[in-house]
Parts: sequence; C-alpha cells; structure tokens
Amino acid sequence: MNLLWLQASGCGGCTMSLLCAEDPDVFDSLQDAGITLLWHPAFSTESGGDVRATLDLIERGEIALDLFCVEGAIARGPRGTGRFQMLSGTGRSMMDWVTALAPRARHVVAVGSCAAFGGVTTAGDNPSDAAGLQYEGAHDGGVLPADFRDKSGMPVINVAGCPTHPGWVLETLMLLADGALGADGLDSYARPRFYADHLVHHGCSKNEFYEYKASATELSEMGCMMEHLGCVGTQAVGDCNIRPWNGAGSCTSGGYPCINCTAPEFENPRHAFTQTPKVAGIPVGLPTDMPKAWFMALASLSKAATPPRLAENAKSDRLDVPPTVRKPHS
Repeated sequence: MNLLWLQASGCGGCTMSLLCAEDPDVFDSLQDAGITLLWHPAFSTESGGDVRATLDLIERGEIALDLFCVEGAIARGPRGTGRFQMLSGTGRSMMDWVTALAPRARHVVAVGSCAAFGGVTTAGDNPSDAAGLQYEGAHDGGVLPADFRDKSGMPVINVAGCPTHPGWVLETLMLLADGALGADGLDSYARPRFYADHLVHHGCSKNEFYEYKASATELSEMGCMMEHLGCVGTQAVGDCNIRPWNGAGSCTSGGYPCINCTAPEFENPRHAFTQTPKVAGIPVGLPTDMPKAWFMALASLSKAATPPRLAENAKSDRLDVPPTVRKPHS
C-alpha cells in the first residue's frame, strides 16, 4: 500500500512522537505491514522537482494513493484562499493539495488533534482561519465537507492526540493495510475505538489516591490531580496509562494533569489547564459515567476513610510513608 504524508499548520510534534515507536520502530512497522512511503517531508530524501512529480502523478491517478496522512491543521486564510500556507515549490496552497488528493485516497487519516479538529493551531482568535480535515472544533465539516467519504466509504479517520501516541498511528495504519478497520471501529468523532474506548483514568498510577480522594495541591505531588489541579483523565479518551510513551511515560505519571488532548476544543478550556473549575467547592468536570450525587456521596465516604499513609503521601513528591506489611502469625 502506498502512503503519502503531508505536514500542514502545526508543530510537527506528531511526527516526533511517531519516531518514538519502539520494538519495532516506525520504519520496520510500515515495511512489515506492506506499506510503501511515497513521501514524508521529514523522513524522505526526495525534495523539489521529485516531490512535485510524485504529487502530480498521484493527482492524475497514475500512482495509487492508499493511505493519505495529514498532520497539522489546514490554514484557510486569507479569505478562503489557503495562501497563508503554500506547499513550497508547487505554487499551490496546502489546502488546495489536500482537497485535491483526499478524493483520490482509499483512506484519509488525520494525524493528531490539529489535523482532526483544529487543535492548538486554532486556539484563541485563529487568525489563519485554520480547521481540521473534517471537523472545525466539535462541529462537522472542516476543510473537507461533513459528508466526505474516501474510496472505501469511510470518513476521515481522526487519530487525535497532542501529540498523538505512536502506537495509535501505527496500529491504525496497519489495521487499514489489513482491511481490518471499518466504520464500526470508529467512535462518534471518528477516532479509532481501539484507544478511544478507554479512558486516560484506566491504569493511572494515581488511582489509589483517586479512590480515597487523597488530592495533590501542587504539581508533581503524588496525590490525585482531579480535585484541585485540573486533571480530566476520568473524562478523556485514550489508553495513555495502559500503553505509555517509550514504555514508561504519560502525563499523569509525570505529575501533570490530563488536559483531554484527544478531544475537540481542548485547546480552549476557558480556565488554566492546571486549575479545576468548581461551583460551591464541587468540581464541575466529574466522571462521564457517574451521576453527580453518587460521586459526591462516595467522595465524602472515601475522604472519611482515607488511610493516613495516603493522606500524607498525596502532598509529597515522593513516597514518605510506605505501606505497612504485617508479618503472618507463626
């Protein structure tokens, strides 16, 4: 299968994350899946006229385009021309190339939240009028219309994340190459369900603190960050704590709250990322599948039953009080 990867308006962080794939790495994974990389602006040696020739052949249908990956949001300005971002050497905007090539592709993949929904590129006043491929924030329709379907009949596949996990990208591409990912494998935002059916909360190293509502008050303390520090891992989709980056890392294990970067419009939370909005002292954002009254009742009971060990460790940056291990009776 042929893969073309274009980088639009963004930081390139999803490509950097992809390079962190290990055992096997990204290149071995693609090769083993039978995927041929036609061009990637960072991985490929071709440039200039060679790239232009490849793009022209794809556009004319003379080279099959099986997997079309776009990283970064698409700038539509000024005034809908897309000329805020030109594809160097082609005389055409990135928006023009994306809208021309997407109908040629068997599958279109938005890599990262910028390509999926607009992401950080669209934060604030969005002067470049950037948007995601098939979403503008949480709204249907972006650079491509809401009813766009690829040659297989599927919408744009949104491998959201900021940056997205290398395993999510490679697993998506391998499933597509094997014909094993269909529309029923996508959630309501067209994110692959193999990771979107999980919550970041699942597997979090701070879950014991969460269960007893033993909360951190400062970054890098060991306690749960939901109550005071803005963590929304109980609402955010992703298996970040089940298969962490580089085999060990995740935001919450590193002492930073989950900011729900796989969701549309996460970039404009209307409060500091490390602040939990509250009404009458009650966090506004509660677990997605639990009624508020139940949560508050359980939270009160949990706080009352918090072991002193957890209460003390929650406000420390290291384990101060170890669990007590009792010797069995002889």
